[in-house]
Amino acid sequence: MSFNTFGRLFRFTTWGESHGPALGAVVDGCPPGLAISEADLQPFLDARRPGQSKFTTQRQEPDQVRILSGVFEGKTTGTPISLMIENVDQRSKDYSEVAVSYRPGHADYAYDAKYGFRDYRGGGRSSARETAARVAAGGVARLVIPEVTIRAWVSEIGGDAIDEDNFDFAQIRENPFFCPDAEAAKRWEKIVDEARLAGSSVGAVVECEATGVPAGWGAPLYAKLDSELASAMMSINAVKGVEIGDGFSAARLTGEQNADAMRPGNDGPSFLANHAGGIAGGISTGQPVRVRVAFKPTSSILTPVETITRSGEASEIRTKGRHDPCVGIRGVPVVEAMMALVLADQKLLQRGQCG
Repeated sequence: MSFNTFGRLFRFTTWGESHGPALGAVVDGCPPGLAISEADLQPFLDARRPGQSKFTTQRQEPDQVRILSGVFEGKTTGTPISLMIENVDQRSKDYSEVAVSYRPGHADYAYDAKYGFRDYRGGGRSSARETAARVAAGGVARLVIPEVTIRAWVSEIGGDAIDEDNFDFAQIRENPFFCPDAEAAKRWEKIVDEARLAGSSVGAVVECEATGVPAGWGAPLYAKLDSELASAMMSINAVKGVEIGDGFSAARLTGEQNADAMRPGNDGPSFLANHAGGIAGGISTGQPVRVRVAFKPTSSILTPVETITRSGEASEIRTKGRHDPCVGIRGVPVVEAMMALVLADQKLLQRGQCG
């Protein structure tokens, strides 16, 4: 089986390949009557768009989204919303060598083992190009949760982390790294540029915070808000780790250190800490929902790597083409989109059960 749909009540299905004529998403379960236009979705796609600096892939895609269905007179109708983004700058000839040999770290061998056939042009469905469709769908999801503010940023590149004392939200859109620490952004220019010039790549950590999420979203055990978020983030291409709240750091705390102590507040409890990342027992607490996502280094690199051919012979491969030296940078709007898609779904699920 192949699964291309995510969500329970608010669902989206992505379609298309990296080097096909277009890609897109079908969003189903969106409530009717929400004001929407292509201009509402475009800013999120612009944030993810390639070719905006030397620190990302130089593939030039305008990523203009078109709404093909589910909207009438500027409002959602409650029927499936079809979103399409054309591919206009494919260079499939760059992948002729990939047709013969597998790229280590990529999905080439795994896809071949599963299907006995694969689209080697840019990786097909395994390409990060697929995430443009998620970002478009995430723009629709944000309309369902106007009470929630979602912000993500890169907190680490190539093992070099930001200084939390220098954290400034205003800086996130002022540099090509979505970095809230101006000093770290300067250091990252050198780190990413050296990797790019060497034909290599580096990994990154993206953090995301959703504020305004009311207490009560989520469900116990098998539909926990944190498990839904973990599943959503792990589905993003190149993601290899997800933490909720303190994540692995919580294992190094004592019980009293990890407890999010509460005091009486004007409207519910006032929390003295947020080690749990705004989720307890799989249900939101009203605190900011916090997620950390680890992106591996881009697998498509110019540095020669040992591999095998489809016939099993020893080989070596250099991946030609245009690739991100740090794929986590453009992962920021994708992480935001997946947060929005999960929270929109959880809001509708909560309304369905509890009114």
